[in-house]
Amino acid sequence: MLPATESGFRVLTIPITGMTCASCQAHVQRALASVPGVEEASVNLVTHEATVRVGPSVAPGSLVDAVHASGYGASPPAGDDDPLAGPLAQDREDEREYGDRKRKAAVSLAAGAVAMLLSMPLMHAPGTHGDPLTRWVSGWLDGPLTAAFPWLYRMPPDVLRWMLFAITAALLSWAGRGFYTRAWSALRHRTADMNTLIALGTGAAFLYSTAATVAPHVLPDVYYEAAVFIVALILTGNAFESRARRRTSAALLGLANLRPKTARIVENLIEREVPLEQVHRGNLVAVKPGERIPVDGEVVSGSSAVDESAFTGEPIPVTKQRGARVIGGSVNGTGSLHVRATAVGADSVLARMVDLMREAQGTRAPLQNLADRVTAVFVPAVVAVAVATFVAWYWIAGAALVQALSASVAVLIIACPCAMGLAIPTAVMVATGRGAELGLLIKGGEALERASRIRTVIFDKTGTLTEGRPEVTAIETAPGTDAARVLAFAASVERDSEHPLAGAVLRAAGERGLPPARVEEFRSQPGGGVSGVVEGVRVLAGTAAWLEEHGVAVGPLADKAEILASGGATPLFVAIGDEAAAVIGVSDPLRSEAADTVRALTGMGMEIALVTGDRRATADAVARAAGIARVVAEVLPEGKVEAVRALRVAGPVAMAGDGVNDAAALAEADLGIAMHSGSDIARDAADVTLLHGGLDGVATALSLGRAALRVMKQNLFWAFAYNVVSIPIAAGALYPWLGVQLSPVLASAAMAFSSVSVVTNSLRLRGWRPAAGGKS
Repeated sequence: MLPATESGFRVLTIPITGMTCASCQAHVQRALASVPGVEEASVNLVTHEATVRVGPSVAPGSLVDAVHASGYGASPPAGDDDPLAGPLAQDREDEREYGDRKRKAAVSLAAGAVAMLLSMPLMHAPGTHGDPLTRWVSGWLDGPLTAAFPWLYRMPPDVLRWMLFAITAALLSWAGRGFYTRAWSALRHRTADMNTLIALGTGAAFLYSTAATVAPHVLPDVYYEAAVFIVALILTGNAFESRARRRTSAALLGLANLRPKTARIVENLIEREVPLEQVHRGNLVAVKPGERIPVDGEVVSGSSAVDESAFTGEPIPVTKQRGARVIGGSVNGTGSLHVRATAVGADSVLARMVDLMREAQGTRAPLQNLADRVTAVFVPAVVAVAVATFVAWYWIAGAALVQALSASVAVLIIACPCAMGLAIPTAVMVATGRGAELGLLIKGGEALERASRIRTVIFDKTGTLTEGRPEVTAIETAPGTDAARVLAFAASVERDSEHPLAGAVLRAAGERGLPPARVEEFRSQPGGGVSGVVEGVRVLAGTAAWLEEHGVAVGPLADKAEILASGGATPLFVAIGDEAAAVIGVSDPLRSEAADTVRALTGMGMEIALVTGDRRATADAVARAAGIARVVAEVLPEGKVEAVRALRVAGPVAMAGDGVNDAAALAEADLGIAMHSGSDIARDAADVTLLHGGLDGVATALSLGRAALRVMKQNLFWAFAYNVVSIPIAAGALYPWLGVQLSPVLASAAMAFSSVSVVTNSLRLRGWRPAAGGKS
């Protein structure tokens, strides 16, 4: 999704139909960008969507009109207020387009069969030439056809030619109309695309055959069946692509379908069922057993076990009681709940996930730039090759006009750049969809490609390698200091902090019946600590360096902190007034999968490092337990950034973190990986978010990136190799040795096969799963 940060700008998503290649995509994009008031337009060939950033004066209808004027179809745009509406609308449009293409392909194939049948007797008409392959097929079929349709071989050739003219003209004007209108539109805009090649190829075959029908004594051969079969096979390939594209978007559609269509609002103790769009923040919603929870909210009354596996990956339902948070789209268990809506529409967790996935699937991989550069010059080059082929056959080799025309038409048809246009985006779409099923939100093709090249993985400690649920295990006070008072004051200043240690202090104070007091002049320094005024006294809580920066010496508490750190606890110093009052030991257990994840990454050839702002002794203890040899400790957020830069010498670096203090390092790294339980800032800065919370998602993300890159390279290799080999064959390179010339009909079949094969190869990623050791 394009950003829409400035006031007055909107981001609209428009379903597009009729696109079949990268040139079509570029054509639509230029048409939208030319509309006055459009700041930026991006068109995705795989999702068949245009994302347009427009000013307040732009009418949505003008965007649809611009697409129609360029020769393509478009539906009214969906706004950015409901990201879930887009995938559902696009699926309906894809279903309609698939049905239309399938219907036209079926009729065209039937018409092609009839045209081929009517053409058989003409292959024996006086003066006809035909290519050797067609003559071989004709000779093989003549016997059975003569026996089955004796009347056909008794019909005058002129009658057969005019019957073929009528069938072909009707078929091209109906099923093939889109190719010609889009080719004409491209010509008016001084561009050329796949439709140009098809229109030139089929148009040349039809016009030549028409001339031969009018003057058979001059031009005895007709190629009506070639024009019909070319359209039929291309439409068949397009229908297969449409079907495959719907499969690639299955993960995104599955997320969008998690949201129920209605909700029951409770007003004055009366329940009223309304469309979900009418539910607003603050409304009270009733949820019955077995229903999907319609909105993000807080449980006001009731108790139930809720299945949140679609969001967390955990199969065990989570107990929800009063005060608990619930996610819209999760499934209620056996109890009834009343939920106060806290987020609806675009603000919901489900909508944000869908939005991120759509953004990811529309993001270009760097390899796509190579494909686009080739495609930009490909069509004009193919037209030039087709002209050169005609000249070589007709004027240089002295071949018959029909033979020269057949070779040039075959070149135009076989060289369609569909496969190149689909090679990268189909792989990106399937891989990001598979990632979502495995609990990974991957921000597009560039992130996938970078994930495949990672050589070093850096882990933050708290909340990443550890559970992120630290507990206070010790309070060491200065002489004459009350531990309860220290804990109460520390909890007061930590209440507004996002650091995981703050939660531990607050829980410890709550368990001891020590409610936080009101805080004034609250300040927070990532990597340092927090401060505030409590009951008229300045309170500091943080690292020893943080206290000393504020003129407080930790004194004898430093030795006690070392003892705590050597046992794996994190020391949190607390100062009341100008005196160090205590050091609180906070322990955070290592994630159960941390050591296995480190071993898996090492097995993939990765270097592993732990970078943390915690004390050296604490960091070393955690690193030993996880099996990490390289440790960088006691660094501020900018120190984490420097560590990323230093480790990049050995190759691209991934950084896994969860806190505000990790955001800069996540952004600096070649690949940022954020824990789902982390801060919003960390998730925004990251390229990959681990939805299921497990650290093993790091190895899965890197392994999936490698698998996706392999498929991208395979697709590109096939697309390029296909054209390198097929164009010379279509031009007649094998004719001098084998006497075989590729007919336009076979050329169209080869072109359709190339596109379908690329999509099919990408769909293999739907079944991808990480194996032991992190290898796919």
